[in-house]
Order: sequence, then C-alpha cells, then structure tokens
Amino acid sequence: MENELHNFIEVWILAIISLCYCYYISSKLPKGISKLISLTPIFIFFLYLPLTISTAPLVGITAFFLSWLANFKLLLLCFDQPPLSPPPSNLFHFISLASLPIKPKQKTPSQNRSKPPQRSILFAIKVLILALLYHCYSYKQILNKNVVLAMYCVHIYIELELILALAATLARAMFGFEIEPQFNEPYLATSLQDFWGRRWNLMVTSILRPTVYYPIRRISTRLLGSRWASLPAIVVVFVVSGLMHELIFYYMTRVAPTWEVTWFFILHGVAVVAEVVVKKGVPDKMRLHPVVSGALALGFVAVTAVWLFLPQLDGVDEKNIGEYSKLMDLIKG
Repeated sequence: MENELHNFIEVWILAIISLCYCYYISSKLPKGISKLISLTPIFIFFLYLPLTISTAPLVGITAFFLSWLANFKLLLLCFDQPPLSPPPSNLFHFISLASLPIKPKQKTPSQNRSKPPQRSILFAIKVLILALLYHCYSYKQILNKNVVLAMYCVHIYIELELILALAATLARAMFGFEIEPQFNEPYLATSLQDFWGRRWNLMVTSILRPTVYYPIRRISTRLLGSRWASLPAIVVVFVVSGLMHELIFYYMTRVAPTWEVTWFFILHGVAVVAEVVVKKGVPDKMRLHPVVSGALALGFVAVTAVWLFLPQLDGVDEKNIGEYSKLMDLIKG
C-alpha cells in the first residue's frame, strides 16, 4: 500500500507538470486544430496514468479527475470554451480547475439566502449514515449481495458529497468564489430529467453539456428541426456517460467490460427522451403530481441499477472497502 501511495503521488506530479504545459504553451495557441494537436499527447497520457495505479480508491479518483473531467475540460479549451478559457491568470487556479471536480458559480441574491441550520442537519445526518454503513460492512457476509452493493453505492454518494463539500470550503478560502455542488439532493428528484440534469453528479452534467449535448443538438437541428433536436443529443450524452463509466470500471477492476453499465445509461437516455416527449405532448394539468413522478423516477433508477449497474460492482466493493481501510490506516500512521 505504501508503494501505491508513492505511485499515486508520482502520477499527480506528472499530471501537474502536464497541466503546466497546457497553461504555458497550448493555451497560447489559436483555437481549433493546432491547439487540439498540441493537447492530443496530454489526452493520451491522462488515459494512461490510471493504469499505473492498482488500488481501487486511488485509481477511481485519478480516472474520474484526469481521464474523464480533465480531458473533457482540455477538449473545451481547444475551442476556447469555459471553464479553462479564457485561461486564469494564476497557474494554481488553472491546475485546480482542470484537475479537480470544481466549477465556480456566480452569486445571486437568491443563492445567498442559504439555510445554514437545515444544511447542517443534512450534513450531520449523512455523516451518521456513513458511519452506520461502515459498521454494517462487518456483517456483509450475512447480507444479500445486492443489499451490500446498494450500501456501497450510498456510501460512494455520501462520501463523495461530503468530501466535495469540504473541498468547496477550501476553494472558497483560496480563490474567494463559491463552488457549485456536486450533488443537489438527488433523492428529492421529481422526474428522471430532474434527477440526471439538475441533481445527480452535476460536475459531469456541466461538462457533458458543452462537449456532447450542444454539438449534437446543433447537428440534429439541421436534420430534425428545433422541436426534436434535443432528443438524439440526450441519447448520445447518456451513451458517452456509459462508455466513460465502463472505462473507469476497467481501471478499477482490470476486467474487460461486459457493457451492462453502458446499456444502463442507454436505457435511461431513452427513458428521459420518452419523458421529454410526454411533457411536450401532455398539458401541465394532466401530468402526474411531482411526488408521484419523483417516486416513479427513483424507483426506475433503483430497479435498473440492481439489474444492470450494481452487478458490475460485484467484487469491486469488497476490494475497494478493504483497500480503503488499509489506506486510512496508513495515512493515520
């Protein structure tokens, strides 16, 4: 495990050096093909780096931050698109925006009216649930496999949200700006469109929109017209998301993909398209109450996850939990 920590540190040193190249050289080139060519070696390098790590928690973080988010942000930089264009005047700011799942947000009067007590209570509840999950892992031998996998998914969600909440606090202190949240209480979703577009993994959503959704929608507008142009764009976004999840699972397991995860996202893409079509054709007064539609959406997510998504975590959960415990013991000394 100690060697793995050294590998992890070396990987991120190399990533930072690569981003320095992007900041000082590639970002100065004119947008388009020349900048794309200059960044192509970085794209390939960031796809390779996770292969040098074998510990699941470390390779998962590296793959998500570099192979997915950083590569997509750098792709947007090739065409002078935010969040890295125009390049920040501060190198540290550039590296942080490129390699971390953070996105500055503009403050508005409505956003400033936060409810600290309510957020504090939710934060405390999530910490309690996370502690309870760690305790329940001691009894996973007597629990149903799907229950353990569902516990692990909840564990990932809560832990990621808590870590990113702490990262937002640090970013606020270092940069002086607010960071958009990674999640927006997904269990309160009122539809699949609301769940995927406005509540779940918002950093990924904000990256997939300019890199995949908007270009495909522009192409579709010429072929289908503006009314239905969003439909193929939605499906392609889910396909790309599925492929990137397959890639991250491969990094973590080093097992050839079985493509169930991709089909999970394709199924949800088709379901979101169907939802959009229904909303366009059904008057507001005839639609389901948000509580009902939200329960159906979350039920659909849960059922399809047990069917297609959770089985792909079989074997990853125990390995990840065990390696995470060893990693925490090493960090604590």
